[in-house]
Amino acid sequence: MWAKFKAFLFGERPQAHLPERVRQSIATHQFESEILIGWVQLLLVGFFAALYTIAPKTSAGTGFTPVPWALAMYCLFTVIRLSFAYRRALPRVLLFASVIMDMGLLMVLIWSFHLQYEQPAPFYLKAPTLLYVFIFISLRALRFDPKYVITAGIAGAVGWVILLLYALAGMTDPITRNYVLYLTSNMVLVGAEIDKILSILLVTLVLAVALVRARRLLTRAIVDHTAAHDLSRFVSPEIADKITTAEEALQPGDGETRFASVMFTDIEGFSTISEGMGPEELVGTLNEYFAAVSTVIDRHGGVITQFEGDAMLITFNTVTHDPDHAANAVRAAIGIQRIVHEQRFGNEIELKTRCGINTGQVVAGAVGTKERLLFTVHGDEVNIAARLEQLNKEYGTYILAAEETVHQAGGDYGFEAMGKVTVRGRAGETAVYAIRGLPRAEAGC
Repeated sequence: MWAKFKAFLFGERPQAHLPERVRQSIATHQFESEILIGWVQLLLVGFFAALYTIAPKTSAGTGFTPVPWALAMYCLFTVIRLSFAYRRALPRVLLFASVIMDMGLLMVLIWSFHLQYEQPAPFYLKAPTLLYVFIFISLRALRFDPKYVITAGIAGAVGWVILLLYALAGMTDPITRNYVLYLTSNMVLVGAEIDKILSILLVTLVLAVALVRARRLLTRAIVDHTAAHDLSRFVSPEIADKITTAEEALQPGDGETRFASVMFTDIEGFSTISEGMGPEELVGTLNEYFAAVSTVIDRHGGVITQFEGDAMLITFNTVTHDPDHAANAVRAAIGIQRIVHEQRFGNEIELKTRCGINTGQVVAGAVGTKERLLFTVHGDEVNIAARLEQLNKEYGTYILAAEETVHQAGGDYGFEAMGKVTVRGRAGETAVYAIRGLPRAEAGC
């Protein structure tokens, strides 16, 4: 029962063990919050100083004027603490001490009013400066740590109790129960002062509860964000963005039919190449290759939808809108050929790459089960692109494109008709074109 009440009051508790990178992210947020708190306090000091400067001095002739000194001390203290915050050199002890000192300086400032204005001590109990106690408490909420809010609230309440006791001790008959007399004289209405103390404590309690809830939400949000960021590395950023911005969670079978271009790539003879490599060298070589090739693909608006060993499935105009998708697919294929021709990977290995491109109606969406989904493209046109990639072996080519791709791409890409072939798995014939060499217009691919 108690556990349910705590969960209702404070929210669901985050996981007990947080990864180090999550703790570092929370710590970074708190350091930035401490810097923000310091700047807000510095602005408050400036506001106090400006207000004091332009306000009429009703205490003219009084020799003791502590307000400028208190403001100067608080300004110096805030600047020092802000410099420590920028250097991330604020240990917990110093933070707690600074919170208490904030309240202490404010209470000393309020206490000094009766001296500056030459009035009995109860005079300062009616000072509106007390309201700044609530500002100081709420400022601590920017750190998302309830301990400092509670410390500020307790310090404010204790400070006001001390001021009340000091005011009562300094007069022989200071207490009244007459509210009008309380407002128009220097007498003390104890109930009114208790109300102030209770208000400070209740505001502190409400903020502390809100901060516990907010901190738990923040922790879960950072954990979820970190997990999403890590998982997004396993899919393209475009697919990750499409999934996370969907109005409703994707379900198996959710998809969208698009007129798009699809390209399959595969490294020629990679099985033979990999036989002479250890696992670490193999992975390192592939990583270098994928990094270089993905740069070209990104440049032309392609989305790597799937990795399979050394092969890739790349789509254009499926996740992101691209009216020139066929031409961009051809440009990307030409760019890949240039990269693998000019660059060596791993232990100076040449990785010749075959590409098959097709354009047509495809379905882009989620397949799998409710527990595990894969965002991919499927359809007959996708199968043709895969078959074209494999047909490069028979023609001794490295880029083969279907007729629809050639038609949609337009331009002078050096297409050469290879005739019509019956692609495995399809009854009808498919006109096939190869790209021999790099055309002048695409020298920058």
